Amino acid sequence: MRLDDCTSLFPKLPGAMPVWHGIVNEKDLRELCEQILQSGGKLVALWGSDETGRDGHYALHVGLVSAPGMLVLTLPVDHEKPHFPDLSDIFPAADRMQRAVADMLGLYPSGSGNHRKWLRHAAWPGNVHPLRKSFDIATHFPIGEDNYPFVAVTGHGVHEIAVGPVHAGTIEPGHFRFSVVGERVLKLEERLGYKHKGIEKRFEDMTLQQGAKLAGRISGDTTVGYAWAYAQAVESITCTTPPPRALWLRALFLELERMLNHLGDLGYLGNDAALAFGFAQFWILKEDLLRMNGELFGHRYLMDIIIPGGVACNLDNAGLLRIAETLRHIEHETAILKGIYDEHAGMQDRFLTTGHVASDLAAKLGLTGLAGRASGQAWDARAQFPCVPYDQLDVYMVTHRNGDVAARVTMRFEEIAESIRLIRQILKQLPAGELLSPVGEAIEGNMGIGWVEGWRGEILVALHAGKDNRINRLHPHDPSWQNWPVLEHAIMGNIVPDFPLINKSFNLSYCGVDL
Repeated sequence: MRLDDCTSLFPKLPGAMPVWHGIVNEKDLRELCEQILQSGGKLVALWGSDETGRDGHYALHVGLVSAPGMLVLTLPVDHEKPHFPDLSDIFPAADRMQRAVADMLGLYPSGSGNHRKWLRHAAWPGNVHPLRKSFDIATHFPIGEDNYPFVAVTGHGVHEIAVGPVHAGTIEPGHFRFSVVGERVLKLEERLGYKHKGIEKRFEDMTLQQGAKLAGRISGDTTVGYAWAYAQAVESITCTTPPPRALWLRALFLELERMLNHLGDLGYLGNDAALAFGFAQFWILKEDLLRMNGELFGHRYLMDIIIPGGVACNLDNAGLLRIAETLRHIEHETAILKGIYDEHAGMQDRFLTTGHVASDLAAKLGLTGLAGRASGQAWDARAQFPCVPYDQLDVYMVTHRNGDVAARVTMRFEEIAESIRLIRQILKQLPAGELLSPVGEAIEGNMGIGWVEGWRGEILVALHAGKDNRINRLHPHDPSWQNWPVLEHAIMGNIVPDFPLINKSFNLSYCGVDL
């Protein structure tokens, strides 16, 4: 099958984004993945589903993006021979996604050399697969042995440093095993999944409205991104069109969330480079924004304000003035702080060339979002596949090529400036009207895709409709799936004390890959 034929052979899914969906065989799956790669496209997500109750088989789903838009391929998988073609040789980022599918559904990549478990640790036996429909969510198992087979590095002077999974700060758990000579890092191996919450299983049999609340809590720093992607998925399978004012308000919330996280990260990056002043100043600005959110929208982190069909809160003239005033203050203070960061010799010594990811490596490994754009990967759904209102805002995609901590810091400063510009346009052009449209009925078996450029990168929510407007299967995909493996490369050749700085410059989600 040729990639050029897909947009005519495969049906376009309803919704605002250009998404085509087709059922393929193993040969076509491999060929289309190779063609996507050769055309400059990339893997967005890979997940599985249990269709045995309806079609008598399992299914593997692969979301790919290229210049025309997104292509979602579905491969039926025999329930007696639950294997599918390994895609990690085409897209290395597929490796951990495939291992998660093996843990959760018992579908295994044929020919893959990496059969290590990923999510289950010692929480459930290897012959139990929680995302199969036969699995009861109330089931409990005794804690077993883990014995994860880390890859050992040997040689004269090589030793290991194990960090985590419990850390000194109030962050989520993750294990990092460094192989070092002196302080120089030869290899890093990550192990995540220590707080598996069963979110994907919890979605099963929820109503479409109930799912909205859980979607906004998948990753607490990205509540707007996930809530909007979930709403898009619901609206696509129910043929619901939110009012224009609601769509413009959603973009306002998304840009506020982007600014919130970039301000916090710039503070943390200053702190990790021993500039406590930078931490204090940026977190004052973040707190200003959080308090404004709480006053105007009822929640500091904007939870539960994006719902299927529209939004759950409005903005009056006093609110418009309050946002405009806050933006002026943040813009002024951020410009001063950028000058301090740029001219501080100690910080620049820590930032420049540290944690370098070359553009060719970033492309090969599928580095995405802010971190990808800092390494020359020009992908931003707001600019390339804009939904309303981004199609009327002329988004400027910030990119750099140096791919080091300094580039990822600069990206944050420039994206804050762009978010301020976009918010001002939104406030100026915000249409009047209703906030909510009634949500239609979903047809059982239909698939809906939500696709949003969150502050970390592209978020995908795949919704498989069940009976009576309920969820049969929902897969939320965080860009951290692609980016965590790249962090293992970014630290190589650097010293151990630089790891916190490099790690924070990526700021990846632990819970976003622990569903």
